[in-house]
Amino acid sequence: MTRVIAGAAGSLRLEVPQAGTRPTSDRVREAIFSRLEAWDLIDDTRVLDLYAGSGALGLEAASRGAREVTLVEKNPQAAQVATRNRSTVLTAFRDGHAPRITVVRQSVQGFLDSAGHTSDQDMALPASSIWDVALLDPPYDLSEAELTANLSALVPLLAPGACVLVERSTRTPEPGWPEGLSPLREKRYGETALWWAEPSTEAEADSELDLL
Repeated sequence: MTRVIAGAAGSLRLEVPQAGTRPTSDRVREAIFSRLEAWDLIDDTRVLDLYAGSGALGLEAASRGAREVTLVEKNPQAAQVATRNRSTVLTAFRDGHAPRITVVRQSVQGFLDSAGHTSDQDMALPASSIWDVALLDPPYDLSEAELTANLSALVPLLAPGACVLVERSTRTPEPGWPEGLSPLREKRYGETALWWAEPSTEAEADSELDLL
């Protein structure tokens, strides 16, 4: 078991899949959301949780005020757990104003490719396919090439001023950032490394995020 740390659903317990996933520790989750709140990237935002596992990261965002959260998980058992955890978190919003939480059982690459597909390359993507925050906590054995492909497909789905978090083992190299993403910072917590990035702009020096 793990728990929601803060927000409307704070202290509610969440299930964890018996195998096949690696839950983010409470310490690391608190660090992630402290950073997002400092950047004003939680309240009323759209959050995409890729390799969601139990859904703990995305559901933490929902508890803290995200408007919409999408949990993407391919593993059938983990997706079922995430669905049950979604129901648990939504019990904290019985008085209304509940966030929209969707669980998608699909591969991350397949989801990103389908979300970014339009029949006309010049056509703007619908708002439902644009996210303010993207959280990636892939299995440690995911290849660097696969991760880079995920990030490349993610770039056109990010809103202006969005941020991307990649959680990896400290034994893995820095993600291969594709064109369209600029690294912001790295922070390590024991065996866990957090890599932050933002959409590139013509004036990258004028980053909207305070790195201090």
